[in-house]
Amino acid sequence: MIAFAKSSPLMFVGGIIVACVTVLALLAPWIAPFDPSEINVKVILLPPSWEHWCGTDTLGRDVFSRMLYGARVSLAVGFVAVGISLLIGLVLGAVAGYSGGRVDAMMMRLTDMVLCFPTFFLILAVIAFLEPSIWNIMIVIGLTSWMGVTRLVRAEFLSLRNREFVMAAQGLGVSSIRMMWRYLLPNAMGPVLVSAVLGIAGAVLVESGLSFLGLGVQPPDASWGNILTEGKDNIQIAWWLSMFPGLAILITVLGYNLLGEGLRDYFDPKLKQ
Repeated sequence: MIAFAKSSPLMFVGGIIVACVTVLALLAPWIAPFDPSEINVKVILLPPSWEHWCGTDTLGRDVFSRMLYGARVSLAVGFVAVGISLLIGLVLGAVAGYSGGRVDAMMMRLTDMVLCFPTFFLILAVIAFLEPSIWNIMIVIGLTSWMGVTRLVRAEFLSLRNREFVMAAQGLGVSSIRMMWRYLLPNAMGPVLVSAVLGIAGAVLVESGLSFLGLGVQPPDASWGNILTEGKDNIQIAWWLSMFPGLAILITVLGYNLLGEGLRDYFDPKLKQ
């Protein structure tokens, strides 16, 4: 463990943060001291104390309990959205990189066209026409964040398709589909994994922003973004409503970014020298 921490400190620190946040999210029903939706008008806007570690909100709900359940929402959105974007990006990037020619040019122009739109505002435009729900957020974020994965996979396939092992497999009559998914894709997964880890951090930020604007997870369900909304409205009298969910978002995003940077260093042979 100590040797690993010295050889890859970014990955180690990021992995510890991600593991802690994930464990807290998974164990939220058992760790949370209160029901996150329980209203108690007797303890409205209480500051942090031994009973309420992160204080209470405008309805007397325990902020610490709501933050634990909010972690479940943020991580679920991150993983599902990244899974959707990976699926689309892998398929489009693999077909473009392996096929080349007109197919490659057409798919890259499509990717460039989608990249021209600011992602967050594109998500806002789509969400505005849909019923706010966690599933819609997951799907929309996934459908608007596949472009980077597509470009990565295409670049890897372009560099791999002229290698000796690919030519040997083609000489043996291996089909194009089997060539892509059996021989090329496993060799291209390093950068894709890094992109996926960093994408989770981005999805957490997008979900928090949407919930902060009232277009994401709707009350009484808890998310870090809608807790921040209450903090904005009561910033002068309830500082804890802004500080604690803000720190949770910061630490979570920092953990995934550190883990992603560590994985990039691990998979890049040039950085190992």
